[in-house]
Amino acid sequence: MEWKLFATVFLTVFIAELGDKTQLATMLFAADREVSRLTVFLGASMALVASSAIGVAAGALVAEHVSEKILSYAAGLAFILVGVWTLLRA
Repeated sequence: MEWKLFATVFLTVFIAELGDKTQLATMLFAADREVSRLTVFLGASMALVASSAIGVAAGALVAEHVSEKILSYAAGLAFILVGVWTLLRA
């Protein structure tokens, strides 16, 4: 296993998920006193695993047809556009 890559992906996803809608929804489900927190945890965990699996599969499929350099530029451009859009809406 590539531990440096693992740590980079873990920290990136962990920081990105903090305080997002997914975490807030999970907190709301867990706040209900009549539900099993283990069930909420397992459901939220499986959802994140499933969505991550889709991301990995989609990334692998796209990488077969598009060069890494173009993907890097496209991702960078997408982040810039989201940032500009966010600033304009503020």
